[in-house]
Amino acid sequence: MPIQLFVPTFRVDECLQEIRECLDKGWTGLGYKTVEFEEKWKAFTGMSHAHFVNSATVGLHLAVKIFKDELGWKDDDEIISTPITFISTNHVITYEKLKVIFADVDESLCLDPIDVEEKITDKTKAIIYVGIGGNSGKYKEIEMLRNKYNLKLILDAAHMVGTKLDGENIGMEADATVYSFQAVKNLPTADSGMLCFKDEKRDQIARKLSWLGINKDTYLRSNENGDYRWKYNVEYIGYKYHGNSIMASIGLVQLKYLEEDNKYRKQIASWYDEGFRPYKNLIRSIPIAKGCESSRHLYIIEVDERDALMKTLNDHEIYPGVHYIDNTTYSMYSYAAGSCPKANYMSEHILSLPLHLRLTKQDVDKVVEIVIKSVQVGGKQGT
Repeated sequence: MPIQLFVPTFRVDECLQEIRECLDKGWTGLGYKTVEFEEKWKAFTGMSHAHFVNSATVGLHLAVKIFKDELGWKDDDEIISTPITFISTNHVITYEKLKVIFADVDESLCLDPIDVEEKITDKTKAIIYVGIGGNSGKYKEIEMLRNKYNLKLILDAAHMVGTKLDGENIGMEADATVYSFQAVKNLPTADSGMLCFKDEKRDQIARKLSWLGINKDTYLRSNENGDYRWKYNVEYIGYKYHGNSIMASIGLVQLKYLEEDNKYRKQIASWYDEGFRPYKNLIRSIPIAKGCESSRHLYIIEVDERDALMKTLNDHEIYPGVHYIDNTTYSMYSYAAGSCPKANYMSEHILSLPLHLRLTKQDVDKVVEIVIKSVQVGGKQGT
């Protein structure tokens, strides 16, 4: 049977029961379950505010837009970000006519604080930090740079659902933290996300912007008796970015099992670690930062002949992935080509191995065996 990179697992009966409540009530949109999910998410993470949106991408966009509008950032002001990320992280900067300044990555594939500091200028307004695979990297050092230079810090926590740093849920220190509940994430729905601001005023603005700029959403304009208060004001040019109760219903069920699921993901990662340990000169697993209890969304290795290894794995019906292509190689960000040599090198040598809840120890052993045989044939590899 093929071994896929990602296969989401849903508690189907429980999800259907939650969704049925929405259908029976006749309320599938914003409100009802979205409100409940936001409250449960705040209780789980300790966040002061949580706004359920239809993807992590729109959450990141709202964060950038709100900071720009509030603080008077000008077009072509700069936000420092990583080239090793899904493209949406950097697109949200360009949506607002700001310039992406790419800083290099360190051994964890997260932003290197040394290169970040070197690239801070008078035009720098914020840093977007991405926790690749659930890894915290040198997040605390980035936080110190935020404070030193009076910048905004946006944490792209798409991979960090359940990640802890020094025993605490990560992200409460950031000015905005954005989580992803996309179909293959650790807490999967079909697609959705959560935007968490430290500041209540920004949370309220986000809620209006995500409902087309309207100051009262449909749920707030209704009551248990069915009365519908139709009059409202439009305060902003907004977007259709809010989440819905169907996705929130799935999220409510998945949240109950998140810690249990992440524990199994860590078990899978430990099986990989154990299998590769005698071959450190051939295969380098991306290290988890000290003090980080990673969500283990990804298990990434580095080898010399990545493409050859990928072909070999595919030949054995094992289907890994690459997280990610160096964004500076994309034509629209080519102005930054060559600015992040470590990221460029790693982008050509990293491979994400299958990691999901349906994997067995036998599956992992098979993947490990094929990887080891392949790199041994290719000669000494890794760095």
